[in-house]
Amino acid sequence: MKDVMGIIYTGEGDAQLRELTLYRAIAALPVASRYRIIDFLVSSMVNGGIKNVGVIMQKNYHSLMDHLGSGKEWDLHGKIDGLHILPPFLTRENVGLYPGVLDALRSNTNYLVRSKQETIILSNSKIIYNAKMDELVRFFRDTGADMTLLYTTDEGIKRDEAGTYLSLDESHNVTDLEVDPTHPSYNNIYMQVMVIRRELLRELVDKAVAHGLHSMDRDVIQRLVRDGTAKVNAYEYKGMCWNIDSVQSYFKFNMDILDTAKRKGIFREDMPVYTKVRDEMPAYYGDDCSVVNSLVADGCQIEGSIENSVLFRGVKIAPSAHVKNCIIMQDGLVQEGAYIENCILDKQAIIKRNARLIGPQAYPIVIAKDVII
Repeated sequence: MKDVMGIIYTGEGDAQLRELTLYRAIAALPVASRYRIIDFLVSSMVNGGIKNVGVIMQKNYHSLMDHLGSGKEWDLHGKIDGLHILPPFLTRENVGLYPGVLDALRSNTNYLVRSKQETIILSNSKIIYNAKMDELVRFFRDTGADMTLLYTTDEGIKRDEAGTYLSLDESHNVTDLEVDPTHPSYNNIYMQVMVIRRELLRELVDKAVAHGLHSMDRDVIQRLVRDGTAKVNAYEYKGMCWNIDSVQSYFKFNMDILDTAKRKGIFREDMPVYTKVRDEMPAYYGDDCSVVNSLVADGCQIEGSIENSVLFRGVKIAPSAHVKNCIIMQDGLVQEGAYIENCILDKQAIIKRNARLIGPQAYPIVIAKDVII
């Protein structure tokens, strides 16, 4: 794995996440009380033995850059290799938003040239997973493939009119791809994670961008498979995964984490998930509080009732307040007598005294950052 590097492409379409991505990239979304989505991706690479990880950023990347810092929490702060933040190079033509992953890679050619590793794991940042990257690379090398795609058969991340679906033969070679089909014909869902040789990736990117192409799936992989000019195969990921592409999927992931079996499925003892450390006092529980099936982070003050909820650091629940099926991000406040259900509160949101806020479970209410209700 010393000859393997990782690249994480952030900043994909986030329109359906609405207020949650108004000031941050999808990769920087807070999840499971104290983590960010990017923690799972970087941790998978580090656990696999990768020491050189580049994170390609786009608009609204300040929160993500602040979270990653020097990479110390992931042991990626050495003098050689380590964590590389790759913000967009702003010009009159480039306003900080890449048309596609091909353009992002083309803009970071210098990073690819400087890196010494010959094999690249390229990942997106919308799908949460905890994969054994060393096994993926071993499969890539043993089969002699030009490109290996990571896929899952988990129906939970299947979407109509979105995603890439694979047809495989008995040897796990990719025989066909469907990109954003209205009704997918195949059950093998590409997780937007691939292994490829560095020089081949550079060659494919240069040729594609020179012809005005932007999509890796439709414009590169699909053509390689159709024309038979490269050996493209796929490796099955059998663990748990979630596609965070909407408010509903974000809400579902956090509610799923309350299930002990699912939590252990993604937070594995042999594959820990690392995150930025923030020193806080332990959570405080008042004499009359009630806490049922909830995740409560350090620094919280619980004096009311919470049920089936996820609370991030510094959240305060006042006496006689009731919180049910909610996600409350850092430093949120629910005042006395308030009742909220099926809500997502962004950072520093405040629910005032005796307010009632009840959303449908299938479409939770989202309260933007610093908003007072």
